[in-house]
Amino acid sequence: MPARVTDDSAGSSAAGSSAAGTDPVTLVVGEEELLVERAVARLVSEARSATGGGQAGMAEDVHDVRAAALKPGELAALTAPSLFGGGSVIVVRDVQDAAKNIADELAAAVADPVPDVAWVLTHAGGVKGKALLTSLTRTGAPVVECPKVTRLGDRMLFVRHEFRQAGRTVEESGVRALLDALGSDLREIAAACGQLAADTDGVIDQSVVARYYRGRAEASGFTVADRAVEGRLGEALELLRWALAVGVPPVLITSGLAQGVRLLGRVGSAPRGQSGQVLAAEVGAPPWKIDKVRQQLRGWTPEGVARAIATVAEADAQVKGEGTSPGYALEVAIRRIVASRDAR
Repeated sequence: MPARVTDDSAGSSAAGSSAAGTDPVTLVVGEEELLVERAVARLVSEARSATGGGQAGMAEDVHDVRAAALKPGELAALTAPSLFGGGSVIVVRDVQDAAKNIADELAAAVADPVPDVAWVLTHAGGVKGKALLTSLTRTGAPVVECPKVTRLGDRMLFVRHEFRQAGRTVEESGVRALLDALGSDLREIAAACGQLAADTDGVIDQSVVARYYRGRAEASGFTVADRAVEGRLGEALELLRWALAVGVPPVLITSGLAQGVRLLGRVGSAPRGQSGQVLAAEVGAPPWKIDKVRQQLRGWTPEGVARAIATVAEADAQVKGEGTSPGYALEVAIRRIVASRDAR
């Protein structure tokens, strides 16, 4: 069986690092592009060192190609020995897009790898190209997994790890403020962590994040959703207009609204007396968020939550093309969400 390593939020792991130095083939599987890119860069560096060659003991040839662009016979040319000696590293990206004949060539090359050639192959992990992925994993190659980071708790872990890797300390308030400001785009979150780590001193908390992301930190889809589900119509509409003014995409605002009302439903339907820790694990949110949602549930009925969920679904369709004005659709949605809370 292949060694499976879930790539951590910094794009590396102890197991993944050791595998790259000793195995001629490594698979990087997953849809999280930033983590895939980091994993490939790390694996290439380790593989270059392991294959030798060059004055600094590094493989001189690194070939980075996309599977969809390969033509018959190209893989054989890439693995041919260099006239100057030394090894090579071949990165084949998105192998799920390979044509049938290329997939067959790739499977054969990986099953019997040429000496001094290291392979790094990426696959999105879905159904497409599943037969090739199965064939590749049967060779015993280690698999570095880079699944999509969708849960809020995982994004919080990602932020903490980014700052820890930079040698910085971040408070919980800073983590929350950063995610409130930036939403769920991992690449944008990583860039913000890097900027804050480089440009600030001391502990990074909410006040530090607010200095750099004022406006975005105060007007994100999540803060708009918080005010709406709390029934604070005026504040919700003000934050909505400010969010749109500073360039927050409407789809991120509907995403925040959707998460807010769905959490109301999930937490509201949980068994009475269930601990916040257990419920947090079930719904994929941190315990502090569960406590916050329980406070927000005051004034809501199951019927009201159902109406709010339907409202957000309609707004999402309007924002994604069925309507002519995303801003108007969002304002209507917020008014209806607040009315759903107040209805008895």
